[in-house]
Amino acid sequence: MSESGQSRLPTFYAGAVPLSSTLHAAWRLLPGDAGFAAQASAVPLTGGEFAAASSAYPILFTADEPSPVALMGLARDNLFVEEGRWAKGSYVPAYVRRYPFILIEAQDKSGYALGIDQTGIQVAKSGKDGEPLFEAGEPGPVTRRALEFCRLFNEDHLRTRAFCGALVEADLLVDRRADVALPDGRKLGVAGFKVVDAERFAKLDDARVLDWHRKGWLALVNFHLASLARFDALLMLQGQRSATEASSSASNEASEKAARD
Repeated sequence: MSESGQSRLPTFYAGAVPLSSTLHAAWRLLPGDAGFAAQASAVPLTGGEFAAASSAYPILFTADEPSPVALMGLARDNLFVEEGRWAKGSYVPAYVRRYPFILIEAQDKSGYALGIDQTGIQVAKSGKDGEPLFEAGEPGPVTRRALEFCRLFNEDHLRTRAFCGALVEADLLVDRRADVALPDGRKLGVAGFKVVDAERFAKLDDARVLDWHRKGWLALVNFHLASLARFDALLMLQGQRSATEASSSASNEASEKAARD
């Protein structure tokens, strides 16, 4: 896949295949919701999204081959998706908006082809519902839009990789974990991520500061550092979700007991 260059499948994608006007002539794209992201506690980001995402989520960096992610929950679910709907007013990452499409790198590294996750519930392999991926052997409007969106996403992804490489080279990323106690007494820990060390960042030499300013990287670091304040809001959301689940569980148990009696 284009994001990782590795054999493992990217988040959400269980069966991405290159689109073919011959093999997939009858395929169509159905309307869908964000249900596929309901269990994603972290979603990949690109640098171009830091400004918008930083007001909603903590932006962290993965531990191995650092890359940015938006932290969506402190447990194993996405606190911003409920009943298939993304929380109103919260930024929806481009990684989510492009699904089920993706760019797939050619085996000979000569370029990319537009792919689609054939296991996605938005993908119809027959019938007349939804928008056709191909019309008269040519990409339909939905496919052309997806290709352009994925192309721009991939370009930003490559720029973001360069930014992350610079953070590693400057030795600015440090390991962090977050341990929190929920109102119901449960304790949760978020580990395996990195953040920029603010003190090291403040000590960058003048030449590097000027270079990063011209590349827009100083702003990205500042958005990242500012986003860490969103941990408190995330904790509040996690507490609310846990309280709702506990209340629902208690209600179900009461109903089952009443039915048995």
